[in-house]
Amino acid sequence: MAVWIQAQQLQGDALHQMQSLYGQHFPIEVRHYLSHWIESQLWDSIDLENPQEEFKAKRLLDSLIQELQKKAEHQVGEDGFLLKIKLGHYASQLKITYDRCPLELVRCIKHILYTEQRLVREATNSISPVGGMMDSMSQKYQQINQAFEELRAMTQDTDNDLRKLQHNQEYFIIQYQESLRIQAQLTSLANLPPAERQLREPSLQNKRATVEAWLTREANTLQKYRLDLAEKHQKTLQMLRKQQTIILDDELIQWKRRQQLAGNGGPPEGGLDILQSWCEKLAEMIWQNRQQIRRAEHLRQQLPIPGPIEELLTDLNSTITDIISALVTSTFIIEKQPPQVLKTQTKFAATVRLLVGGRLNVHMNPPQVKATIIIGTPCILNNNCVMEYHQTTGTLSAHFRNMSLKRIKRSDRRGAESVTEEKFTILFESQFSVGGNELVFQVKGRVPFLVPDKVLWPQLCEAINMKYKAEVQSNRGLSEENLVFLAQKAFTSSSINPEDYRNMTISWSQFNRESLPGRNFTFWQWFDGVMELTKKHLKPHWNDGAILGFVNKQQAQDMLMSKPNGTFLLRFSDSEIGGITIAWVAENPNKRMVWNLMPYTSKDFSIRSLADRISDLNHLLFLYPDRPKDEVFSKYYTPPLSKPVDGYVKPQIKQVVPEFTTPNPDPSSVSTPFMDQASPAMAVGLAHSMYTPIDPTLDPEGEFDLDDTMDVARHVEELLRRPMENQWSGHALLVRGSMALSGKIQAASDH
Repeated sequence: MAVWIQAQQLQGDALHQMQSLYGQHFPIEVRHYLSHWIESQLWDSIDLENPQEEFKAKRLLDSLIQELQKKAEHQVGEDGFLLKIKLGHYASQLKITYDRCPLELVRCIKHILYTEQRLVREATNSISPVGGMMDSMSQKYQQINQAFEELRAMTQDTDNDLRKLQHNQEYFIIQYQESLRIQAQLTSLANLPPAERQLREPSLQNKRATVEAWLTREANTLQKYRLDLAEKHQKTLQMLRKQQTIILDDELIQWKRRQQLAGNGGPPEGGLDILQSWCEKLAEMIWQNRQQIRRAEHLRQQLPIPGPIEELLTDLNSTITDIISALVTSTFIIEKQPPQVLKTQTKFAATVRLLVGGRLNVHMNPPQVKATIIIGTPCILNNNCVMEYHQTTGTLSAHFRNMSLKRIKRSDRRGAESVTEEKFTILFESQFSVGGNELVFQVKGRVPFLVPDKVLWPQLCEAINMKYKAEVQSNRGLSEENLVFLAQKAFTSSSINPEDYRNMTISWSQFNRESLPGRNFTFWQWFDGVMELTKKHLKPHWNDGAILGFVNKQQAQDMLMSKPNGTFLLRFSDSEIGGITIAWVAENPNKRMVWNLMPYTSKDFSIRSLADRISDLNHLLFLYPDRPKDEVFSKYYTPPLSKPVDGYVKPQIKQVVPEFTTPNPDPSSVSTPFMDQASPAMAVGLAHSMYTPIDPTLDPEGEFDLDDTMDVARHVEELLRRPMENQWSGHALLVRGSMALSGKIQAASDH
């Protein structure tokens, strides 16, 4: 169902929030009459921070105006006449407003659509419980909104009490002035003759006594009103502080954590619109209560009455100032983080935002933000920016678009520290006033950080799993068995119990400084190589579950020995960075054993894919545990070559393992004529391991040279005529695969 149809069904506060989205900047009539067109445009495809996207935004603006004019022209009849004029006026108005800043139109409509979707979603969740209860997120949002309703009611209640107090105090002052007037009259009686004085004095004294008695009672009443009001303000401030803690220390901190994780491959941190709306409500209520407390203080000064109220009001004023200070300083955030790695003479960008800037009128005197690096002494160019207020979205932000590092003076590095281990902090700071310079705040958008020397293994597991899924772009992450394998590698342990690693910590040195035992690379270098290989060449097979990957040689042997001959599995190489190997079970002349093919790397897969290589090896029959290999890999096989043209046949590469070379069981599956793979004349040894830097069948430009290839073939043929030494030894053997260049000999020699 269209969002606009659902939005029109909103009620109460949600309907009011929806209506408040519209105004002269974007009339609600435009949303109504162009609802389908508006919702069908790709607003999210435009990057608001990229000035080059302005052309796209301008086209959308022009299209919007054309659609509006077209809609106006189609209006007929008496009612249509007025609507025609109205829509035509809106078309002109939008062109005037956004012609010079079309990106602002996109920003406005994106904000409207996002807010409408949120309101509709919240309304739907509130009336459509899933399984008898709402999800935890909706429940939390509902609790926050209910707390705001309570705060609004409490603030309104204290405002009413304050008005009543002011009215009673004003009447008290009037009566007090009356008592002074009576006292003045009594004093003036001394100037009258005794007879007249005796006649008038009793009446005035009675009146004075009545007024003074009333003043005494009313003074006590006013004092009680003041104390009651102060107690109510205390309760309101307690609830405000609690609500602010939930929003700032829970929700905003979680958003910042999601932002950190997004930089490490986690899901996007999400928008700030909901958080900003909450922070703005907080700011509004905090400010209203602050004004009430100041009015109460003014009333006390206007009519001092001895008692504890003076100290109470001082405490309340101090508390409300602390609350608003925490709100302002905490909501100055980095919306778009600068890159994690910076280079000199290279531009980078960042965006800072004040979530309460609109409500507290900070934008009336736009503050300037400065970016500096506080660890080390690099110089940042273009590091000053004035915060801009976007009226359509109500956001106050500063966009640093062209910052760059001019120079870096590095600190002395210790021991084996590398350049990439140095940490720098970019600090964004500003100063602005609130409430007509009543309060001045120094704000900072980043604090210096310390990188812990050690972290718990489960924390690292969460991070690398997130990174792996993001890099490989897969929903299949690392299983518990995979993580146990990684723990064994990181801690040089043989335990297969996940609980043994729960409380273990891993240091930075273990992670990416110390080489793994018997290797010349670190744990991270090995894992990063796995990610790169999988991302570039193995992603579909990983997603299909065809790659076990995180299995060591002994585990592979134990798994395969109980399976039929020809069963194989794919595991990441322990000995090479970015390598994957095939382990399979087969018979040798003496006994049954597990073989391991020399690892493939990215270089090998750039020549021939994993699926094609598996197809080439006829001795591989079942992917562990028992899936026929063609069932798993056939959809990734390279289609057969086309038929010969004019007597020429295009050469084709195939992989062979000499010890397991057998005729192709299905010759008809290959359209190009092939020599028997066992034929020594065609067994051209092209080692695929990373130790062979140059493929002997490739010329310097990377193309196949058939003349050279035939020379190699003849040489290999001569070698193969010699007696072959028995190579069957050991329980699990490492086999070097090779490539066979196949084609018609006649076709090759004619060429």
